[in-house]
Amino acid sequence: MTAGEGQQPEQTRSEARRLQILEAAQECFRRRGFHGASIAEISEMAGMSTGHIYHYFENKEAIVAAIVEQGLSELLALLDRFRSSGDTIQSILAQVDWGVQRSVEPREAALKLEIVAEAARNPKIAEMVRGVDAKARDGLRETLRAGRRGAPWDESDLDARVEFVMALFEGLTIRAVRHPDLDRAAVARVFRTALRAVLED
Repeated sequence: MTAGEGQQPEQTRSEARRLQILEAAQECFRRRGFHGASIAEISEMAGMSTGHIYHYFENKEAIVAAIVEQGLSELLALLDRFRSSGDTIQSILAQVDWGVQRSVEPREAALKLEIVAEAARNPKIAEMVRGVDAKARDGLRETLRAGRRGAPWDESDLDARVEFVMALFEGLTIRAVRHPDLDRAAVARVFRTALRAVLED
């Protein structure tokens, strides 16, 4: 075996460590909240030294920023798939069940609500969250515009539909905490009907 053979490239190892830290931090934030979770606890959960944590992230706020950006990347990739599907609106409607399941998943809900709660207290986190939200709205706006079959919506009407779609799923995350036994299948059916009316009107 030659030198370096069978070994991960440094960039791949670095990315793997970074993801390991993010996964550990998310679990700590779920369990103890942003303020309750310390860098020492995150390092223990990740199985690495605090020095390694600080090598990748300056502080907990930087970790939250990376978590939020990770969620944005996943959303934008999904929107890209909708736009390239050939029938954008139908593709969105076909993913409603998945979107409902994702929104009510307890671990996802706990993390999202913790970040939003911290944004209400911390101006730096609020700035990050609002910046990412603006990018998400832009992506959804372009997706709905691309999928429009009839006359184009005016900008205020399009923006209102974007807010409606986002409010449906974000609001469901709160409902999942208040009412964890909600009928997910029934909710998905009603969501699909509502979205079809809003997106095909």
